[in-house]
Amino acid sequence: MNKFYSNGKLLLTGEYVVLDGATSLAVPTKFGQDLIIKPIKEPQLIWGSFTDKGECWFEASFDLPKLRLTSATFNSNKEGSAEFIAETLRDILSEAKKLNPQFLNSENGFIIKTNLTFPQDWGLGSSSTLINNIATWANVNPFALLWNAFSGSGYDIACASHNSPILYQLEDKKPIIEEVKFNPSFKDELFFVYLNQKQNSREGIAQYKQHREEGKTLIPEINNLTQEFLKADSSKSLNKIIIEHEHIISSIIKQEPVKKRLFSDYFGETKSLGAWGGDFILATGNKDTIKYFNKKGYNTVIPYKEMVL
Repeated sequence: MNKFYSNGKLLLTGEYVVLDGATSLAVPTKFGQDLIIKPIKEPQLIWGSFTDKGECWFEASFDLPKLRLTSATFNSNKEGSAEFIAETLRDILSEAKKLNPQFLNSENGFIIKTNLTFPQDWGLGSSSTLINNIATWANVNPFALLWNAFSGSGYDIACASHNSPILYQLEDKKPIIEEVKFNPSFKDELFFVYLNQKQNSREGIAQYKQHREEGKTLIPEINNLTQEFLKADSSKSLNKIIIEHEHIISSIIKQEPVKKRLFSDYFGETKSLGAWGGDFILATGNKDTIKYFNKKGYNTVIPYKEMVL
């Protein structure tokens, strides 16, 4: 039996413009996903995906070595279908086989079990952790697997296999990753707040692409803010950086910052992370922060030290 594990992710700076070469600060999370592989004699791939509560939400079976889908079930009240998810999984596995023709090329089969350690709708990287785990299993480049099967900047793939904060940049379509020290002395004043809805990052990227030429011109400013974010020595100094960063991204994607839209009376600052409109935001605050967001109906408020690896 083999077991692989990948970290979840959060993008603290450079959302959207990371696609066009901005240097972004990203952090791996204490939450992630594993993949457990058990060999069997039958030439089948029997797949089961489990939630953080241990409930099976997706099952599928494929004949090997052609990866022909033979059955699929999907247990969820969200939009989607078992067949769509199964076809997406088959696409990932097929691309892995293209990158390594020896992968899944045997007379025997496997029982696969994946386990999330965070709720599916949190947006911490259920897809990126899966792709990185499959890439490790198949012994292929995880970035190549991501870009052959989907799209994206790849910062989430980088977080999956790094156990410290990173600076991430795409240069000539190649990932440049630098591990950095980001352990703020004021981390007790930092919180991650879940906005009660999952944001589709592909939709966010599509929206950004309508304004990307404007975005490219502002990359030097974002790069500078990323460095300042990394060096911030107090929540007060970080607040100024957050305000400026939110203003720049807002001007590019033509959306209101989350504070103006939802939390105009909040005593600290808030910053969107990744695609705007859902998932987690970063909030600076104090002992009253959790109470404030709970009163607003946002019950998932995680202190920095409980979220970041």
